[in-house]
Amino acid sequence: MAVAETQLYAKVSNRHRSRSTSVLLESLLAKGFPAHIAQKALAATGQKTVEEAAKWLHSHCNDPSLEDPIPQEYALYLCPTGCLHNYLLEFWKESKRQCGKNRAHEVFPHITLCDFFTCEDQKVELLYDTLKRVGESFSLRFPPSISLLLHSSTSYLGFFIDDKHANILKEFAQAFSSEASAVAGRTNISGKMNCHVKPCLKQLHLTLSHRFYPHHQKTLEQLAKCINPEETCQWVAALYSRDMRFVHYQTLRALFQYKPQNIDELMINAGDFIYVDPTQQSEVSEGWVIGTSHRTGCRGFLPENYTERANESDTWVKHREYVFVTASRLFTQTENEPNVRTNGEVQSPRMSRSITKVLSLQNATPRRSVLVMRHGERVDQVFGKSWLQQCLTADGKYYRADLNFPSTLPKRKDSMKHFEYDPPLSCCGIFQSRLIGEALLDQEVTVSYVYSSPALRCIQTAQHILQGLKLDQKVKIRVEPGLFEWTKWEASRVIPSFMTVTELIEASYKIDTSYRCNFPLSSLVPSESYEEYVSRSSVVIKQIINACPSKGVILIVGHGSSLVSFTRPLIGLPNRDSKDFAQVIRKIPSLGMCFCEELTEENKWQMVNPPVKTLTHGANAAFNWRNGIVED
Repeated sequence: MAVAETQLYAKVSNRHRSRSTSVLLESLLAKGFPAHIAQKALAATGQKTVEEAAKWLHSHCNDPSLEDPIPQEYALYLCPTGCLHNYLLEFWKESKRQCGKNRAHEVFPHITLCDFFTCEDQKVELLYDTLKRVGESFSLRFPPSISLLLHSSTSYLGFFIDDKHANILKEFAQAFSSEASAVAGRTNISGKMNCHVKPCLKQLHLTLSHRFYPHHQKTLEQLAKCINPEETCQWVAALYSRDMRFVHYQTLRALFQYKPQNIDELMINAGDFIYVDPTQQSEVSEGWVIGTSHRTGCRGFLPENYTERANESDTWVKHREYVFVTASRLFTQTENEPNVRTNGEVQSPRMSRSITKVLSLQNATPRRSVLVMRHGERVDQVFGKSWLQQCLTADGKYYRADLNFPSTLPKRKDSMKHFEYDPPLSCCGIFQSRLIGEALLDQEVTVSYVYSSPALRCIQTAQHILQGLKLDQKVKIRVEPGLFEWTKWEASRVIPSFMTVTELIEASYKIDTSYRCNFPLSSLVPSESYEEYVSRSSVVIKQIINACPSKGVILIVGHGSSLVSFTRPLIGLPNRDSKDFAQVIRKIPSLGMCFCEELTEENKWQMVNPPVKTLTHGANAAFNWRNGIVED
């Protein structure tokens, strides 16, 4: 293709497809919106259409910060498109599935050209003009392909840009930064510009994984080698913006709609993004968070189990882009290699085959695995510590005061009052446990061994999971006192009086009577220190692993604390700080789980995604038909 044709194609490709910003602004002003509010809405929506800006304004009608003159932050990224982009997305997907989320998953594949900088809303259109002008001046110098060199360390995996090509990209970034600084900056009293756009002049790179566990390095490298860095790619310089107020916040995505029950609660719709400041959650009631809605700007409390973690870039806004079109890269996508869309995701067939090959090699031999799980919903979690008093008649007999109370209680030779400190599952907890077992059965998970804390709620959870798996007649429960939770958290300040093995068997629980525990019940210390607890947990998990040499899944049913105290020593991580430990535990739901696989050839364990998801549900308050229906 001739040079003149290439330049012409670039101009056509990079022409603004939407109406000019001035026309958009005039349309909003005609609707009666003040100029500064209209400009804020245009900047927050990428200045695309009047409809989007108007919708944003209506959604933010109750936003307390609507009048605040807070500008957006902007960054310039060089983003791959085409086949290389598909390879990278497949890597993102597989690395997250096999090794869990790391820092790279927070943002899409990109090369950073300019760090985030602020630009006033009324000057954003000038940034667009700057990008277009600088892009056109570099279009002929832009390399036909960018040389990517794979680099790996214990905490970083990615492509470094060859120096020859990196120098051109740095010149482009510097040229844009220089002009953008003049556009975005404001002159202060001393006559100096108070805004500086900083280009990235260090080693340019495209990050694949960052801040991952060291034992995942080999797996990530194998997946990265499936990416062909010389694959067809058209590079795009794109401007993105974010709300500078929430840079250090966590981003959550709403799974369900929630309608406020109180004035201080937040209205959310499924799919809404919520900004949450981790430093403000310590005083919030368990199961709740306080956050700010990205859609409305309003702030309030919301149930945490209605949300999931989202990516940092999910709330970013894409503005304008400049497509670098080179003669050698035009129309290079062949007809015999189309992109395939599966479940809404674009994939490259060759990449999928490569990943499949890697997966088949990794999964050729069944691995020994450990599934650590918290027990199901306990009855005092719903009805409080005085639940037993609610269920006893005057002569001390148990009756079912609510449908979520267990239909009966197991018989104990000693006092029924011991159930206060060793509570059973609620009926919902029983249902949860059986549902998890059925889900494991659907995924063809083979459970070879089951270990349980001596707490009744854990033994019941294990029993009902086995029933869901249809293994309750084949696999028996090994009761291990060493799996009991941190005794400092026991309200009674003494070790609870647990049901004996004989009592459990008489109550029809499938207990392995031949099992000899590693940590005798008499060795549990009341109000043990954190160091004593994590040391006990580390010893017990190693003893369990040594006692179960066969392939298959070792199911451990314990407490919320078990997910941290048993898995971290197994995968070689140090103990958490005791304060951080408590913060993590309070967020683990009923039947929350962690899954670890053994890498026999490397003599170590790695944490991977559990075979099934946990059950999310909302609160269901007690109801009396008289209140509000018959009586005023």
